[in-house]
Amino acid sequence: MCVGCRERAAKRDLLRIVKIEDRCVPDRRGTLPGRGAYVHPALVCLDLAERRRAFPRAFRARGQLDIEALRLVIQDRP
Repeated sequence: MCVGCRERAAKRDLLRIVKIEDRCVPDRRGTLPGRGAYVHPALVCLDLAERRRAFPRAFRARGQLDIEALRLVIQDRP
């Protein structure tokens, strides 16, 4: 399920995100350790997730998490 738009989708259609320190990092291969959250690779869903504070909730983190790496990956995606 996408944490941005909350729609169900196949795992291959979503981008897995993991938390490393205070940053959200894309996990394209799905092999990084730790709890994962999923988002559609679209800026609309990323913005919704950020506005709803979905990443700190999904990772059980306090405060905001840096999502700039995600934004760059999604913008560069064809």
